[in-house]
Amino acid sequence: MKKGYRELLDEANAEIEVVSPEEAAGLLDDEDTIFVDLRDPREVERDGQIPGAKHVTRGMLEFWIDPESPYHKPFFASGKSFVFFCAGGWRSALATKTAQDMGLSPVKHILGGYTAWKAAGLPVEPGGRKK
Repeated sequence: MKKGYRELLDEANAEIEVVSPEEAAGLLDDEDTIFVDLRDPREVERDGQIPGAKHVTRGMLEFWIDPESPYHKPFFASGKSFVFFCAGGWRSALATKTAQDMGLSPVKHILGGYTAWKAAGLPVEPGGRKK
């Protein structure tokens, strides 16, 4: 292997903005900030979610960001700030680096992810099953 996941994470974290759950919570009511949940749909359903977060499975991120993709999601072209998170902060670190490399800006991710968010007693809502 040329690079393992730890090296990829170290490289990503050296180049991206990382915020604590508490710092991120201060942006929750900011109309110019979009929270992006990268967790698997089963995780969201089981564990709940940050209120108002957009759910984007990690595997579709690049396609949803790129305006030339047939899967593009207009909220990524909104000119707003983005706060990425996953369960523990690994997927979101890599996703934030990818989004930044693609030109999406400003972007950041939550240190420790949704697990750290919940442990800090910050607002959550039930995930529920999407209909």
